[in-house]
Amino acid sequence: MPNIKSAIKRVKITRTRTLRNAAAKSTLRTALKKFEAAVANNDLENAKALLSHATRTLDKAVTKGIIHKNTAARKKSRLTKKFNKLGA
Repeated sequence: MPNIKSAIKRVKITRTRTLRNAAAKSTLRTALKKFEAAVANNDLENAKALLSHATRTLDKAVTKGIIHKNTAARKKSRLTKKFNKLGA
């Protein structure tokens, strides 16, 4: 445990940010899993709604600095590809 006041503050801030980032990552993973489940069940209507939600969640994660923008672009592309394959 640090003794210097500024170091103590950094520990608190790091803990807070770590929890916030973990929660955002969890939300992102949940959105992606829900979409994958809808695609697996061939549920076109539900998959369409979940695709837009997953895309939005990916964009928010990029804005918050949780994932890189190219990673989000790649994931969105792959999700859209799966959705289009489902519709065809």
